[in-house]
Amino acid sequence: MSERSDRIYRISFVNQDKIYEIFAKQVYESDLYGFVVVEEIVFGTQSSVVIDPGEERLKTEFEAVKRSFIPIHSVIRIDEVEKTGISKVHALDGNPTNNVSHFPRPSGSKKHD
Repeated sequence: MSERSDRIYRISFVNQDKIYEIFAKQVYESDLYGFVVVEEIVFGTQSSVVIDPGEERLKTEFEAVKRSFIPIHSVIRIDEVEKTGISKVHALDGNPTNNVSHFPRPSGSKKHD
């Protein structure tokens, strides 16, 4: 039994003002400076009778993706987990129940007087 192949990671990252939470079998630092590579994205079991529309949307978005390069400054957290959960997208808002703090990100070029 290969211990390495049994690992599952939950990756939370910011993409277009939303927090994505996906599961993958491989996560590692990219040769491209400043990126994390996510491979072998996994979704919930197909035997489930109830289908989560949010997870189905993510599954469609990532269905043809072999490898995803995520900018390191967008990554919120990477956890090794016991089993795959439900992939989801959360709104990135000022909701006080949201307990995730973000690192400051460059906001682009601003003109200062």
